[in-house]
Amino acid sequence: MSIGQTFLGLLEATPRHGYDIKRLYDERFGHARPLAYGQVYATLSRLLRSGLVEVEAVEPGEGPERKRYAITDAGVTDVAGWLARAEKPEPYLQSTLYTKVVLALLTGRSAADLLDVQRAEHLRMMRELTRRKRDGDLAEQLICDHALFHLEADLRWLELTAARLDELAKAVLA
Repeated sequence: MSIGQTFLGLLEATPRHGYDIKRLYDERFGHARPLAYGQVYATLSRLLRSGLVEVEAVEPGEGPERKRYAITDAGVTDVAGWLARAEKPEPYLQSTLYTKVVLALLTGRSAADLLDVQRAEHLRMMRELTRRKRDGDLAEQLICDHALFHLEADLRWLELTAARLDELAKAVLA
């Protein structure tokens, strides 16, 4: 996800302080990985240098002065273009998991055990996401559904690979 364009989208409705942008971002998108304050202000500085945001006001605070950032016309154009562009689908043509299976075979380790351990981890994560989905609002449910669908595809691959391990071992060790 482009954090810069996400900030621009959050600023389009109203100017905000960096702290407010972070809070809103974390509420909407950062459930599993909240942004660090350093990342927030580095991103805002980059957007400022690029002319996509401007400092609308500087206000005194309990600590350092607080800057309120506003999106510029160039920023509105940038975020509109980003929203209109399709994201490139990310096929996992050389996944770490595939690499580990092949290396297990090449080194005489049990690829079946590796697949079993991975299957258990996927199922654990799916249970966690299902719990989050059940307890979450609509946004959380949609985020969890997206992750669950990817994990389901991974599980299908794990099952397919387990069923074809002997054939893969012959090809890898030939």
